[in-house]
Amino acid sequence: MIKIGNPAKFIREVRQEMDKVTWPSRKETTVSTIMVLGLATTAATFFVVVDIVIRTLVNWIIGI
Repeated sequence: MIKIGNPAKFIREVRQEMDKVTWPSRKETTVSTIMVLGLATTAATFFVVVDIVIRTLVNWIIGI
């Protein structure tokens, strides 16, 4: 059986835990976002190039 506790105690504990959270600064968030976008673009470009090369090789082998 699930025990339901005191809602006020739960809220106090949540607030205490939220005080422990270290939030990133605006600069950290911006740099991280740029890094993610850059790496995603690099990966996408790599896979597009590999796809074109493989497609070209397969078409050349098959003779289409």
